[in-house]
Amino acid sequence: MAKIFIDNVAYEVDGSQNLLAACLSLGLNLTYFCWHPALHSVGACRQCGILKYRDENDTKGRIMMACMEPAAEGTRISIEAPQAREFRAANIEALMINHPHDCPVCDEGGECHLQDMTLMSGHNYRRYRFKKRTHTNQYLGPFINHEMNRCIQCYRCVRFYNDYAGGKDFSVFAAHDDVYFGRYEPGVLESEFSGNLVEVCPTGVFTDKTLKQHYTRKWDLTNAPSVCHQCGLGCNILAGERYGTIRRILSRFNGDVNGYFLCDRGRFGYEYVNSEKRIPHPLKKKDGVFQGMEADAMIEDLKKLTSAKGKMMGIGSPRASLESNFLLRELVGPENFYAGVPKTEGKLLKTVIDILRDGRVRTPSMSEAATYDAVFILGEDITNTAPMLALSIRQAAKNKPREKTKAMKIADWNDAAIREIVQGEKGPLFIAAVQPTKLEEIATNCYHGHPDGIARLGAAVAHNINDQLPGVDLDTETETLAATVAEALLAAKKPLIVSGTGLYNEAILHAAANLAYALKDQDKAVGLIYAVPEVNSIGLALMADRYLEDAFEEAKAAPVATTVILENDLYQRMDKDSVDDFFNRSEDRVVLDCLAGDTGLNATYVLPAGTFAESDGTVVNNEGRAQRFYQVHVPKTSARSSWKWLNAIVQDGTRNFDGIVENMIKVFPIFQEVKSVAPSADYRKGTEKIPREPHRYSGRTAMHANENVSEPKPPSDPDSALSFTMEGYLGKPPSSIIPFFWSPGWNSVQAINKYQIEVGGALHGGNPGKRLFESSPDRQLVYFKDTPQPFSPQQGRWCVLPLYHIYGSDELSAQSTAVKQRIPAPYIALNDQDAKEGGYAKDDQVELFLGGRKHAFPVVLEPGLPRGIAGLPKGLEQTKGVLFPFWTELKHLKNE
Repeated sequence: MAKIFIDNVAYEVDGSQNLLAACLSLGLNLTYFCWHPALHSVGACRQCGILKYRDENDTKGRIMMACMEPAAEGTRISIEAPQAREFRAANIEALMINHPHDCPVCDEGGECHLQDMTLMSGHNYRRYRFKKRTHTNQYLGPFINHEMNRCIQCYRCVRFYNDYAGGKDFSVFAAHDDVYFGRYEPGVLESEFSGNLVEVCPTGVFTDKTLKQHYTRKWDLTNAPSVCHQCGLGCNILAGERYGTIRRILSRFNGDVNGYFLCDRGRFGYEYVNSEKRIPHPLKKKDGVFQGMEADAMIEDLKKLTSAKGKMMGIGSPRASLESNFLLRELVGPENFYAGVPKTEGKLLKTVIDILRDGRVRTPSMSEAATYDAVFILGEDITNTAPMLALSIRQAAKNKPREKTKAMKIADWNDAAIREIVQGEKGPLFIAAVQPTKLEEIATNCYHGHPDGIARLGAAVAHNINDQLPGVDLDTETETLAATVAEALLAAKKPLIVSGTGLYNEAILHAAANLAYALKDQDKAVGLIYAVPEVNSIGLALMADRYLEDAFEEAKAAPVATTVILENDLYQRMDKDSVDDFFNRSEDRVVLDCLAGDTGLNATYVLPAGTFAESDGTVVNNEGRAQRFYQVHVPKTSARSSWKWLNAIVQDGTRNFDGIVENMIKVFPIFQEVKSVAPSADYRKGTEKIPREPHRYSGRTAMHANENVSEPKPPSDPDSALSFTMEGYLGKPPSSIIPFFWSPGWNSVQAINKYQIEVGGALHGGNPGKRLFESSPDRQLVYFKDTPQPFSPQQGRWCVLPLYHIYGSDELSAQSTAVKQRIPAPYIALNDQDAKEGGYAKDDQVELFLGGRKHAFPVVLEPGLPRGIAGLPKGLEQTKGVLFPFWTELKHLKNE
């Protein structure tokens, strides 16, 4: 800590910070543009000018930029000195010379950091009377809208996109006094993290194009804290609603998970919530035709159905909450509850849990992953399966080169100096994958092979670290690579092993664990992270140990009277013939889901399940962190949380959310921490609930004027401490239930500074979420002994493996309008040498059997793909229900 003096008042601050961060951490208002807690300081905008004095006898001082000055012991500065205030006001006036006078129509209006800083600086009158410089805006794809005339040249966008996220197709172009931020030509921004420009930009240059389609003022949104449902990482989000539709997603700061940022799938994949395919009301099939029903009548029908004699089955879901899965299990009985995933996936998830819960190696959080100094990714394309983890790995790759800047005593916040010295150098990052991945552009070395070959490489690296482990016979090149990886991991202070379930290979999971254990034996502060498929994959796996194949076999053994399927399109997970046969063996099929998928079309009863936007619930991410998401609004349709439907069937709906959690914990003590994830429904600040609507919320009395001129009573919420109103506690609520970030004078997302213990640090009250299990140094390391045999290609046949795409591999986000434009066309990838020998050329059509049916795909040549292997995109319409891996023959359709 350091003692500094600000306007003659002494403060204790973190001496490792710069003066701007120190001032903001103290709650003082100081204007800035180019500085960002995650991007640090470059001193580009000159807006954080303060007066710095040599000592207590200095009465003049001199203007310095607070973001470029350390908060050193004894520092004396003034924020309020007239010279400093005049400097900041004049500086912002200069920045605003070419800025358009368009606040009333600007997308950013009312939530604009530029507006906040302009008012804070005291600049309130424009004197410039000449022609303003103008720019041509670019098309940047379906996610981002470009309005270059609003730019104030703070450089945040290019620093995030290029320096932080590793983008290559975006830059800054300048000639004399014209500075332009964009692409060298119009086109789709290629980075998976481009949407963060919306929040990084302090003005309205880059805005959310999906919000622009149905624009509303930011203060007119009903908001709720939520959790992204588009992958297994559980990033925290803020969802905003108006007139019954979700309008946008913002990142919700969580220092242990996603920090300040989101991937584009998480930010723009929400539009399925507003889809025309949504199921609006309960449906009952009669004479092959669905007929609408009232909710109460449907509940009575289902009570009779589920209480009748006959076998029942319940199929759970990794995209449904813990509470919904638990109540389904309660409805059908524990012996009749099945995890709604294939057996291969389910057993892999059990393996992951066993390793994380029973091993001695800690699983770091996603933000902690960025602090490691050597990384080995074993068999997972995390850019496409766990995108935000890939962003953390990009930061981890910078840590080793930065050691030289520490030796030179350059502060961590001095981004400009660090980049000048490091010059783009990257630390040790090794990747073993089936095909080339996006992260290979920063990798030290890469290996491409069959999943068994990847596991063998991992085993060889572990043997090089601990020679008591079994050795592996490898070719000379691979053996040399194994020795190189082992040497780099041993030389690191904090090595990180990353793997996952993406290749459906248990040996890879074991190899990653053995490698982490071997490093632990060498007293390394090693971390081990596994990526998992869906938002609640871990939570579901903690509840069930029987899977879809078990349910199908059970149905063949004895007729099923009623099958209840929870938020799960079985045709996405298993082949059509198997699912059809299963449905035919069940007399009645009750489906709870939000979208009308193929499973819903085969139902007898359909209940409209709420999405994350219309539901409350708890999910468990890949590290075992339980997190709560909250209902944003009450829908106009009959949609509601799945657990509410099930609760009404089981117990007349008399239990609220907290009561269900209590019952769940009695059955599953592993979920004990779920109680403390968020405040209970009876939590109040004084006597007030936490409002979902900001205090400036407008138009409430007119929103339903077409129906009734009197304002309706706002909906009640018995399940959370949040209210569906603008009335309530206006201070800072507990961190887990913050619905929006706002503070007097801070209307933009930068208001997060006011909610943190220190800028860039944890939220007051701690970051949201609770881990359900932790590693223990007292546990014995038990190594896995299995090592697969080498992969052997077969003449005329291919081993088909899944290839992942950030857009398309996720079932729900693929239904979003903007994301659909980025989904690749179906294809089959072949090694170029295999294709040449087989007579296949690029774009040739080949035919293969998937689920017993013929499908044709164009050929894509992939030189990095191992010989004997073909790759198919997972999750596309043409490949849904495919169980990977499988062997197949390819029929050439070129001349047919």
